[in-house]
Amino acid sequence: MREHGMSEIAISQFERLYRTWQADQSEWIREDDVEPLTDIPAVRDIYHTIDHDKAMDAFGKTAFLKLNGGLGTSMGLAGPKSLLPVRRHKAKRMRFLDIILGQVITARVREQVPLPLTLMNSFRTSKESMSVLRHNRRFHQEDIPTEIIQHVEPKIDMETGLPVSFPTDTELEWCPPGHGDVFATLWESGLLDHLLEHGIEYLFISNSDNLGARPSTTLAGAFAQSGSSFMVEVARRTPADRKGGHIVRDRHTGHLTLREMTQVHPDDKASATDIAKHPYFNTNNIWVRVRDLRDRLSETNGVLDLPVIRNRKTVDPTDPSTEKVIQLETAMGAAISLFDGASCIEVDRPRFLPVKTTNDLFIMRSDRFHLTDSYEMEDGNYIFPQVELDPRYYKYIADFDERFPYGVPSLAAANSFTVKGDWTFGQNVKCFADAVLEDNGEPSYVPNGEFVGPAGVEPDDWL
Repeated sequence: MREHGMSEIAISQFERLYRTWQADQSEWIREDDVEPLTDIPAVRDIYHTIDHDKAMDAFGKTAFLKLNGGLGTSMGLAGPKSLLPVRRHKAKRMRFLDIILGQVITARVREQVPLPLTLMNSFRTSKESMSVLRHNRRFHQEDIPTEIIQHVEPKIDMETGLPVSFPTDTELEWCPPGHGDVFATLWESGLLDHLLEHGIEYLFISNSDNLGARPSTTLAGAFAQSGSSFMVEVARRTPADRKGGHIVRDRHTGHLTLREMTQVHPDDKASATDIAKHPYFNTNNIWVRVRDLRDRLSETNGVLDLPVIRNRKTVDPTDPSTEKVIQLETAMGAAISLFDGASCIEVDRPRFLPVKTTNDLFIMRSDRFHLTDSYEMEDGNYIFPQVELDPRYYKYIADFDERFPYGVPSLAAANSFTVKGDWTFGQNVKCFADAVLEDNGEPSYVPNGEFVGPAGVEPDDWL
């Protein structure tokens, strides 16, 4: 890591992760050791208790930090995931980052607040992402840095425990340490001190691929009013969210704890995915008090004692025949266990609109959503159809776009949409009910203006 130019804080953080893994300390958070959370206050229920003037004061002292280090390799992207086009607005192509900037600029103008925005980029997303910020004529920010750079660490050969060697592409020998790295990066960058010097007391952190995590005076007020140092937004789980990380209470310490599904023992899977028992999931939208976070980091020289997550992959994630590796990671939300009096707040579904796969992207590009003039992604009820596209033909964005040359079909009347096999779609295709297309064993085509339903492409005489 030193030969690669890594800082001592990055090395110290990785050393803690590696030694924990070396000691084979348990990665499981067992069901018997935790209590489910069932009584989290909902923002809609406490809205009337929030003082508007105090909420506006808190919002005026809030900064935005977007985690923007992802390349979207799981969708076949080579550049920043945040530069993937989501949809059009007034004929203009809008990417994640365009929408984020629109949300921030709108809030600045509407509420007359500074609302600084900082991106936590990786070395591979920095150049292109910062170019977008520089070329946006409405976005200006001088006093607060617009970028911090996340750390990298070596991938570990699963058999030897040594840094993996991959001469054909040495960049694949390295990986990020998970989004829990945000804390060490914040400490090393000095951003927390910058914020405090400019009167910023609260920091809102979220993923750049979650367009629901937009500026909110109400949540800033709720956080300020809570007195918490650390607050996590959670949302009600649906069957589609069964495998998401969730907050539990540690029976031994009484502290709130984030449990990712990778930390669930196989014997506990049924309980952990029971949405009646564990009704909330972690949105990864985090609120922190800047001074409290800085003081906590100063006690540990920037490296928090977060649970270690073992992420098992191959050195080339697109080639399962390459060496098996371990990526040692931490989760940002896991810091909730380190703050006395940390809290959660239930938010409505519009606060969580992530795009992790082309299935998610399909919904975002569909007529289920409308991008407003204030850059909010609106939908009627945020209960989305289940979309399952054959990964052989739709997993990667180039294949996806090739098969939807005129845009994705209408989902307005659909409960679900399943595509099996290689289908290409014409213009103005509409789905209804539980729409499904079966695999014909050869490339197939849905003509312009056709309806797709439970029987596939409906016959012309079905009326």
